[in-house]
Amino acid sequence: MTAAQQPVVRVDLAGRSALVTGAGSGIGRACALRLAAAGAAVTVLDVDADSAGKVAAEVGGVAVVADLADVRAVDQLQVDVDIVVNNAGLQYVAPVEDFPPERFEYLHRVMLQAPFRLVRQALPGMYARGWGRVINISSVHGLRASAYKSAYVSAKHGLEGFTKVVAIEAAAHGVTANCVCPGYVRTPLVEGQIEAQAATHGIPAAEVVEKIMLARSAIKRLVEPEEVAEVVAYLCSPVASAITGTSISMDGGWTAQ
Repeated sequence: MTAAQQPVVRVDLAGRSALVTGAGSGIGRACALRLAAAGAAVTVLDVDADSAGKVAAEVGGVAVVADLADVRAVDQLQVDVDIVVNNAGLQYVAPVEDFPPERFEYLHRVMLQAPFRLVRQALPGMYARGWGRVINISSVHGLRASAYKSAYVSAKHGLEGFTKVVAIEAAAHGVTANCVCPGYVRTPLVEGQIEAQAATHGIPAAEVVEKIMLARSAIKRLVEPEEVAEVVAYLCSPVASAITGTSISMDGGWTAQ
């Protein structure tokens, strides 16, 4: 286990329950593992049944298979948990004039409408128990824009605004809501993008990361999923109980420029 994978925040979530979306791989899987290690009972939600089942087995949790783009299916989920981690997402790249409207809408259903619907269902139970954590995995693109990513950028910006509204409404009930905003994270999706860019430009993968993906970052390395999960765990800890309505950047200095 690398230094980035070592749990460093002492968090006791025994007796708490958590829902993590997109938990079959990448950041979602890392969050599920970390919260389970802290004692939480974790529901692993993913569109891929095999992945969800494998991670649920790893954490001793429950697998739920659902397509978050299907709003009816989302509304039928039973969301009575103490912690909601909205992580599921996807990317589509095209100029605005060529961007398929149906794809734009699809990304918004997964990354903005689904988080709203899940949090909407979870809040009454959190309020009744006087404790809750809403943690939305946003992105540096929730704070900055990049060309050709109109659906992703606008969905993440919307998620940022939604999180702030929840933070204001939920504060009196012992519930916090925050965004975690990483830059490029070492996930299967990003690894695939690196390979594709390397082939397109005829350069080594390391050069793609440093000179293309991280051109605007001061720190020239990918963020590890376990690092994101550790911030999520921190936000569930007692020392973070006054942190709400904010965005924690993990972008290697991208937004400092």
